[in-house]
Amino acid sequence: METKIITIDQNNLDHKLMQEAGDLIAAGELVAFPTETVYGLGGDALDPEASKKIYSAKGRPSDNPLIVHISDFSDMERVAKTVPEDARKLSDAFWPGPLTMIVEKGDAVPYATTGGMDTVAVRMPNHPIALDLIRRSGCLIAAPSANTSGRPSPTEAAHVAEDLSGKIAMIIDGGPVGIGIESTIIDLTEDTPMVLRPGYITPQMLSDVLGKEVIIDPGIIAADDTRKPKAPGMKYKHYAPKADMIIVDGTRKHVIAKINELVASHRDDGKKIAVIATEETKQFYDADVVLSMGSRADEDSIAHELYRILRDCDELDVDVIFSESFSTPRIGQAIMNRMLKAAGHQVIDTHVKYDKIIFVAQTGTCREQMAKGIMNDFVLKVPMEIEARGLVVQFPEPINQKAEAVLISNGISTEGMVSTQLEESDITETTMVFTMESSQRERIIESFADIDPEQVFVLSQYVGDELEILDPYGGTLQSYGLCYESLRATLKKLVRLLNANGENNQ
Repeated sequence: METKIITIDQNNLDHKLMQEAGDLIAAGELVAFPTETVYGLGGDALDPEASKKIYSAKGRPSDNPLIVHISDFSDMERVAKTVPEDARKLSDAFWPGPLTMIVEKGDAVPYATTGGMDTVAVRMPNHPIALDLIRRSGCLIAAPSANTSGRPSPTEAAHVAEDLSGKIAMIIDGGPVGIGIESTIIDLTEDTPMVLRPGYITPQMLSDVLGKEVIIDPGIIAADDTRKPKAPGMKYKHYAPKADMIIVDGTRKHVIAKINELVASHRDDGKKIAVIATEETKQFYDADVVLSMGSRADEDSIAHELYRILRDCDELDVDVIFSESFSTPRIGQAIMNRMLKAAGHQVIDTHVKYDKIIFVAQTGTCREQMAKGIMNDFVLKVPMEIEARGLVVQFPEPINQKAEAVLISNGISTEGMVSTQLEESDITETTMVFTMESSQRERIIESFADIDPEQVFVLSQYVGDELEILDPYGGTLQSYGLCYESLRATLKKLVRLLNANGENNQ
């Protein structure tokens, strides 16, 4: 088969060419097209023969469900047995956009499209070419990513051509995609909505719209999950480059040292080695190829570059890839989900086993002492020494009287709580430092040149809160009480994170 490639400007659609593409879909052929996430490989979702062609072209296991793409919410009623109220709420907030919803399938959807499941995955893409193609075809379009199964997903038409030329009727070149990782998938068929694949839309965003808890499928990060897949990407190795890939996780200092150690040992074996790094760290590596995912301060850039870089490694014919991990605050889980699958869950953990926490604020008499008292009231799976320090302590002072009153009223002892100046010697390699404000973290890093900045955290940021812990100094007893409640809620999240690791890793 000869694959026709057409170029379409998404801001000025060529209606004749788009109709040609739509007619191919209607005739049962396959057309690759851009979406805002990655390029999709489309066929008529209600035609089992078209779905079979998709599986064949990709070399995709037939029990791996396809996502049905629609152009109007009313189409949901054509494919769903019933349309849940939660689906309406989420569509109002996120469609068109990078969200796929799983609902019970209607009779019109063949099992060939759903991978034999009684559920169907549905999404409305936010891309003018994709939406126009659906409308012109007169079909609902089943479309997984337009790549050979198991390979990195395509973020530009050249990637599609590399994998599928000669196997499909047409490729629509609409330029590079915007987001670069696949849609979030949420299962709405259970009592509690569950994210089956993380993406650009986070569980918290979903929970905020639904007004209830949204849980995350533990299989997202499991290396040995063997359940029947309810959504694309749950069961099989995905996104993988040709070279063996290993992720090195930990603080920056330890990751850089470990990767350079691995590069040296593999170079002795005569292998060509690539390192996947960031703008902040790329200069520290000595490998045959060093590729930057962008700045850690720009999560969107990292997501956008991921699949392109994995394909670059193939083009550069490297033998081994060592990559930093990318546990960034907002969509880091989505990025790491793809990287773990690309690496076949091969991870080297260089995390230090922390045994001490120091809470730090300005004078050593208020928030840091309250945090120490509250933290000692919780139970950690692995016990840690808990301390409080101040940045400006002229002489030892007892805890602030109002802070003391609030702690005592909540049953927390204040015995021995005296302000102490933070010294560099307090911070060992196994110490975690938590400040109340970002300016305090900056001051510590500027003052102590020999400590690792990745051991010093802003408490609220570490647990995912947007607001810092406000200073009640000079306020009423009620303001100290509010500070206590805020600290307790934040520290409860911290304990949950530490206990989730079980070994008090970062």
